[in-house]
Amino acid sequence: MKKSQNILVIGAGELGSHVLRALVQHPQVKTMAVLLRPGSISSTNPSKQKEVDDLRSLGIRLVPSDIIEDPEPTLASIFADYDTIIGCTGFAAGKGIQLKITRAVLAAGTPRFIPWQFGVDYDVIGRGSPQDLFDEQLDVRDLLRSQTRTRWAIISTGMFTSFLFEPSFGIVDLQNATVSALGRWDNRVTVTTAADIGRFTAEIVLGQESEALFANRAIFVGGDTVSYDQLADLVEKITRKPITRRIIALPDIQAALTRDPDNGLLKYQAVFGQGRGVAWDLTGTWNQRRGIQAMTAEEWARDNLL
Repeated sequence: MKKSQNILVIGAGELGSHVLRALVQHPQVKTMAVLLRPGSISSTNPSKQKEVDDLRSLGIRLVPSDIIEDPEPTLASIFADYDTIIGCTGFAAGKGIQLKITRAVLAAGTPRFIPWQFGVDYDVIGRGSPQDLFDEQLDVRDLLRSQTRTRWAIISTGMFTSFLFEPSFGIVDLQNATVSALGRWDNRVTVTTAADIGRFTAEIVLGQESEALFANRAIFVGGDTVSYDQLADLVEKITRKPITRRIIALPDIQAALTRDPDNGLLKYQAVFGQGRGVAWDLTGTWNQRRGIQAMTAEEWARDNLL
């Protein structure tokens, strides 16, 4: 299989923008394009205009299409022009969209595909988890495993590092000097910054190992793996303030989710509170085995919390 000559990235949000920039900066990059909603390309909103202009200035071709509204045959006809497609539009697109994209990729006969699976180990978590969106990720894997024409790679990154410190997630509360553990203090979580995910993705797609890495399996990467106890220690160290520690017990999360079954935050808390499939040792990650360092949780906190 030849190295990628013609790449399409779906979406230019937080992750997509980092992936695009890393690909453009890679010495082996060829032709780059990004799939955006027509309304985003033609928007008169100044911030949207700047984003579009920035992409064009990097030599990235803008492809208008709406993954939600456009039918699968339309998407497949677009995808047929590319040898590598990278999905960077996540769960915000809604249920069924990841399967729709995957079916269109397979219908197009795309040689290489990286689906939106930048996250936890869905195989280990399994079906029927508190976060019902995860079942679709397993449906995507089943669909990819059922065929041999399109070669694929899943990049398992753990949680975005920024989300671990996001106040709305309920773990780190700087205002009240509190760190909460989901389930248990020794539960661990693997985290990676969006910028590092962009770098890893570019190297996987365009680097010397690219041909071997598209081996129809998950590639595990990571910036850091920390327990909630270690997280509390590092927040205390960085802020130089005593931190109150509390446990959000899994039964309490599950009870709250029963009362409010559509609460997305509680769904994520329940998954991470179970502590299964959300962390892996860094020594076994693709980037560490190759000596590619990434930002740790403490480094991110020093840059963003102070």
